[in-house]
Amino acid sequence: MDQKLAALGDAYVNLVYSVALSKRKGEPTGAKVDNRLLAEALKKAGLRSLLPSRIDRHKQADAAEALIVYAWVRGSMTMEEGVSILEQGEDAVEAFCSFLLTAKKKLDL
Repeated sequence: MDQKLAALGDAYVNLVYSVALSKRKGEPTGAKVDNRLLAEALKKAGLRSLLPSRIDRHKQADAAEALIVYAWVRGSMTMEEGVSILEQGEDAVEAFCSFLLTAKKKLDL
C-alpha cells in the first residue's frame, strides 16, 4: 500500500467525517476517526479478507483510508457523496461500511 496515499486518506477521511458531523449537529465540529472504527467498518464491508492475515488495526485503517481517498483522487466519488453517506448513518461503523462499499463499487474493484 502506498503510505503517501494512506497519509492523504487520513486527512481526507477526518475532513469528510468532520463536515458530516457539522451538518448533522448544525455547528462546526472537528473529529478524528478512530482506527478501531475504520478497521471494524473494513471487516463489516467484507474487505478485510483482501489484506494479509497478520496486519494490525492501524494498517487496516490505513487501507480503508487509502481506498476512500483513491476513489476521490480518481474522480470516482466526490467529497459531497462521502459527506452525504456519513451524514445519513446513525452508527459510524455502518456509515463507514457504506462509504467503503460505495468507493469499491465506484472504482469497479
